[in-house]
Amino acid sequence: MRYFSINNLFKLFLIILVFSTSSCTLGRFIWYNFADITDYKIFPSRPLKASTPFYHFQEGINNPSVNEVLKNEAKEKGFNAFDDLVSKNKSVAFLIIRNDSILYENYYHDYTDSSIVPSFSMAKSVISMLLGIAKGEGYIKDESQPITDYIPELKNKGGFEKITIKDLLQMESGIKSSENYYSPFSHVAKLYYGRNQMRMIKNLKVEEPPEKGFKYKSINSLLLGLILERATGKQITTYLQEKIWTPIGMEFDASWSLDKKKNGLEKTFCCLNVRARDFAKLGRLYLNKGNWNGKQIVPMEWVMKSTINSPNNSVWWYSYQWWHQNPNDGDFFADGFLGQFIYVYPAKNIIMVRLGKRYGKVKWPDMFEELAQKL
Repeated sequence: MRYFSINNLFKLFLIILVFSTSSCTLGRFIWYNFADITDYKIFPSRPLKASTPFYHFQEGINNPSVNEVLKNEAKEKGFNAFDDLVSKNKSVAFLIIRNDSILYENYYHDYTDSSIVPSFSMAKSVISMLLGIAKGEGYIKDESQPITDYIPELKNKGGFEKITIKDLLQMESGIKSSENYYSPFSHVAKLYYGRNQMRMIKNLKVEEPPEKGFKYKSINSLLLGLILERATGKQITTYLQEKIWTPIGMEFDASWSLDKKKNGLEKTFCCLNVRARDFAKLGRLYLNKGNWNGKQIVPMEWVMKSTINSPNNSVWWYSYQWWHQNPNDGDFFADGFLGQFIYVYPAKNIIMVRLGKRYGKVKWPDMFEELAQKL
């Protein structure tokens, strides 16, 4: 008689667990193992259509002074070439744009300019853009409105009436939620793999009163998406198509992942599936204070609240779903899990996009700033 080792028994247990729970969040977490940049293939989604004509950046590659900066940056970090530095640190795309000219663009590990990469939490910055537009159009009166004006399901549930839209934007809501992609039992993993966001929303609880300090939680951005949909009466993807995707001339089709196929809700804390050059256009929109070639897409006041550090914020490095690298430089960036970045350095009209399978060993925002200062 053949006996199973403990290791084989454990593997058998996992297989049985996966198939016995294949319709639940835990089963999907075990089956797919870990969030990955190919995850857009496993979720249902709503499409975004490319614009005709589309906006394209000018070509400025092979600039000798730029090449010298990149070469020196690579040497400082122990690499022979900038391509080696970027590719060996798990990147699949890297772009540097200055004054609307592409100074550097390269793709790695079989990815190309037409390869889709999910945004992960960079989508939080996009949902903020859309909220700013909705406020400008009068769908939302003010950020000081309680979230229960739009989500009555949370009324009389222990403190939700005190939470405002701004509290969600600033990550100061006090809502109880764990932020750990590595555990199948964390709230964010359940949001990511779950198939019923509304059920999860209805079961939320308040952990502490709002405005007690910055606590990064994806549930805040998910609620912002629900508020936006209910305020405008439009699906998030439809509103994005009308207000940003078509007006700024996106080059490629894209999509936003949903929690379920039938009547699904966009996962507005993540999962906007886009190509690198179109991510860069979102950076260009905010580099130009919400204006696109003479047309104000996002109200300038909203962009300024998002990109300039305010003394009224509890932390200097985050405002309205955007991050800040240096309080004195005026730079800002969108940041997604596994190292997805749109970085903007207004002082020199620079945009950088880095997309990756993992973070690697580079502190990317630090390197973005170093490069921007030298270019």
